[in-house]
Amino acid sequence: MSRSVRATDAERNAAMAGDEIVADADAVMDRAFTVPGPPEDVWPWILQLGKRRAGWYLPKAVERWIPRSRRALRSVDDLWLHLGVGDVIPDYGGQDATFTVAQIAAPHTLVYRSQRGSVSVSWSIALSPAGAGATRVHLRLRLGPVKRLWLVNTVGEMFDALTIAGLAAGLRERLAP
Repeated sequence: MSRSVRATDAERNAAMAGDEIVADADAVMDRAFTVPGPPEDVWPWILQLGKRRAGWYLPKAVERWIPRSRRALRSVDDLWLHLGVGDVIPDYGGQDATFTVAQIAAPHTLVYRSQRGSVSVSWSIALSPAGAGATRVHLRLRLGPVKRLWLVNTVGEMFDALTIAGLAAGLRERLAP
């Protein structure tokens, strides 16, 4: 199983649920990775993801440097599995940053929307079977309008790639048989 979070050309070129939320996006970041287990087993982990929820899944080697109270859950908790369109969840983008659930279709699609000042944001997560009991997780972040596109395309891209790589490694660890 590849450890990359690079989306394929086909994934980057495919339409995703939520693309219409920021239709004229200045920046689009696609990440994708494969984890063990069918979409039905991966879905609860995606559903409970987030700040002041189950956390942001990182591998144990990284989490040991994080205070225990801030570490992500290592199991599925029914408390976080009830999410519907219109629900608002906190985000790591700042004290008042939130995401609102825009679309949800278990166990395959979760789309969030947000407004960060003048920038509209959509974050789509799609799960699809990847053969041999595995799941392909495809994440797309769309932003617009963006004033400093060079900053998003450099620092933003690097930060997104690193955080999604951590998420991928943490999910693989949690889902390993």
